[in-house]
Amino acid sequence: MSWEGSDALVWDAEHLRIATNAAGIGLWSWNVDTDEIAMDERAHALWGVPRDGPFTFADLSAHIVPPNLDWVKTAFQVTRTTPGPYQIDFRILRPDGTRWVSARGRGADEGIVGRLMFGVFLDSTARKEAEEAREMLAGEISHRVKNLFAIAASLTSIAARSAATTTEMERDLRQRLATLGRAHDLIRPMSGGRMMAASLGDLFTVLLAPYDSKGSIGDRIRVSVPKVPVGEASATALALIIHELATNSIKYGSLSRASGTLDVICTEADGEIAVVWTERGGPRVTAPAGPGGFGSKLLDLSLRQQLGGSIIYDWQARGVVVVLRMSKARLVS
Repeated sequence: MSWEGSDALVWDAEHLRIATNAAGIGLWSWNVDTDEIAMDERAHALWGVPRDGPFTFADLSAHIVPPNLDWVKTAFQVTRTTPGPYQIDFRILRPDGTRWVSARGRGADEGIVGRLMFGVFLDSTARKEAEEAREMLAGEISHRVKNLFAIAASLTSIAARSAATTTEMERDLRQRLATLGRAHDLIRPMSGGRMMAASLGDLFTVLLAPYDSKGSIGDRIRVSVPKVPVGEASATALALIIHELATNSIKYGSLSRASGTLDVICTEADGEIAVVWTERGGPRVTAPAGPGGFGSKLLDLSLRQQLGGSIIYDWQARGVVVVLRMSKARLVS
């Protein structure tokens, strides 16, 4: 079947209208002498402007978001002297919000017939939002990888200073990195591109589960912490804090005995979160002599610098009680 001369393949104006509507294409013409713009129904709907009379390119420009306006005007003028097809993407303001529009045509007066310049408008909002999401994701991944390298370097230094042997250093470093891995498994993207952990309660539950006798919370370890949102940086700091406290308990506290228990409860008041860590049933406890080691310094620095808080130890004979105080605003940021 030949394409030429076939009546079945003759497209009239109605055929083209159906095809362009199906493709989501809006048609426009611009009189380069009078500046008058004419658009079809689809283009009017895309811009959110009524079909109540003629208007100019300047009138249409009033709907372009201010940061895009100057370069859009310049870009359209440049098309007059640049041969070949062009594409200009910009944002417009509509009654229902902001949309991305892609204007396409041919430059260097190739698209001008009888002083009219022709082209199409496409709604490119979905494509531009997908591009922005990809860029944001790439930036977030880069940011998180850099943070993880920095944290790994810091943990290596701490392990090297506090370990007596390379074997001890390796074991300590592996445990800390594994804890960070479990914490980051909880972190997921939220609206607006922010990275949020599931909740404060989830962090304690997931990170303490390996220390319970059955590998899950509820036997020796009881956690009663509300679902307070936690930001990515705070989740990292809290993971190190929880790991340090649990490690100390395994070595010296209640979790070193089969009969030992750990209760973690949380209260909130006046923009401050207080977590009370109570150990019972372990060996008799006495306050350590002298300043704490690198682990204690890590706890203090993490709470003060990352969470705007503090840590208090109550060395009761039947078990240590640790109170962690932190700013709720810093916790979720």
